[in-house]
Amino acid sequence: MPQPLFMITNRTVEKDGLGTELDSTTRYFQCPIDADPAKFASWTLLTGSDFIARVRKLAQRFVRVDDDHNEEQQHVSMFVHGFNVDWASAATRYAQIKTDLFDAKDLGVLILFTWPSNGSPAGYLPDREDARDSAAAVADLVVFLNDYLTEQQRKAAESQDPNKLCRAKLSVIAHSMGNYVMEKALAVGAKRLNSPQLITLINQLVMVAADVDNDLFQKDKPEDSDGSLMANLCYRIGALYTGLDQVLGASAGLKHFGARRLGRSGLADPSNVWGNVFELDVSTLVKGQHAIHSAVFDSPEALSIVERILRGVDREHLLDVQPV
Repeated sequence: MPQPLFMITNRTVEKDGLGTELDSTTRYFQCPIDADPAKFASWTLLTGSDFIARVRKLAQRFVRVDDDHNEEQQHVSMFVHGFNVDWASAATRYAQIKTDLFDAKDLGVLILFTWPSNGSPAGYLPDREDARDSAAAVADLVVFLNDYLTEQQRKAAESQDPNKLCRAKLSVIAHSMGNYVMEKALAVGAKRLNSPQLITLINQLVMVAADVDNDLFQKDKPEDSDGSLMANLCYRIGALYTGLDQVLGASAGLKHFGARRLGRSGLADPSNVWGNVFELDVSTLVKGQHAIHSAVFDSPEALSIVERILRGVDREHLLDVQPV
């Protein structure tokens, strides 16, 4: 069943849409299923509490499944876009993923987080700064989630009623520089929460064409490094990469002093990363697509892999069943 469209943003608000500057206020919106998400008039501004209440109401309708049917459990997920994306393009891509994946496969509710990407190829370095500065807004959501899950666990324990536990899994699909937003957000959130050990905040983090260093998750890095903190807060992290991605090839030479991009090269040393982190080369699934950097979302075969990761299919079996 198709769900409404939801959007969270820290972009400035302009007359006919959202701007390219960082705003100190985080805003929340909802759009009807039958409206054009690329038109700002389609979106209704909500208070934060009303937004959370609406998403929570939908999540409470999710059917609680038995452990042996865990892959059927629905999700509340967030899509975080990448560099050089104006808000209308972000909304259009979000709506496509929602329609082709979440609505078509009954995966649950998908929320767009749109940050102030400049929507210009010349804006890479300013976008990098805005991505880092957007971490606080996402970290606020992470902290809120922690408080909510802790409260639900307390209620379930006191009443001995497992139905009071949160039915929804929270997962994230991050694309390109949106992965840098998540890297910094989870690191900030972990430090605010004093690195909680008993609660997994993100069930599945799907890193698509990730514009982050490919040694991010090395186990020999300090415990308070970004990658270590991310691995602690996520149940599983899957990095989809392809050496065909020329956009990330250019990115590596701009700012990172030769560091290779995770979304183009894969993990620097797959044998020396946290056990809940894995990689998957999607080159054969996206070859022939027009825009390789975002081809995972345009290829039905690759999008099926995203679905299987979100459902929790074991990494060794992601390619067992050929997508239809």
